[in-house]
Amino acid sequence: MWDEPVLDPGLHLPAPLTLRLFNGDEVLFSSERHWLHPLFDLEAFFAQSGQDPARTRLVDRITGRAAAFLVARLGIPELHTLILSRRAIPILARHGIRYHCGELVDRVTCATEDLLAETLDLEAAWSLLQERRSHSHAVIQ
Repeated sequence: MWDEPVLDPGLHLPAPLTLRLFNGDEVLFSSERHWLHPLFDLEAFFAQSGQDPARTRLVDRITGRAAAFLVARLGIPELHTLILSRRAIPILARHGIRYHCGELVDRVTCATEDLLAETLDLEAAWSLLQERRSHSHAVIQ
């Protein structure tokens, strides 16, 4: 059984932000985008800025299993999230990510979370997420 997350009901992320990345108290990156797009944008941010993900802390609005895979792949060691899916906990724990949440839910209502329900493999999850991301871009354009 995985450890229960530290509940922090006072956790706050000002609207309309969906994600914010910190190094200490310094805000490095913010996003108002939805779904997993802010985490994909973070990958580009790390590549362009040279910022070391291992020195950062992420504040997210909703963290499901898919988001947990992306946080792990990015190498971010600490996550604070307003809403955490229990399905994300095994991924966070497996990758040594410290996590706190304002509210713990059994699952988030997201097809991507359901598609990843049975995998623990980071690369398999990454492949599926890239495919879904490509599809979402094609639909938007």
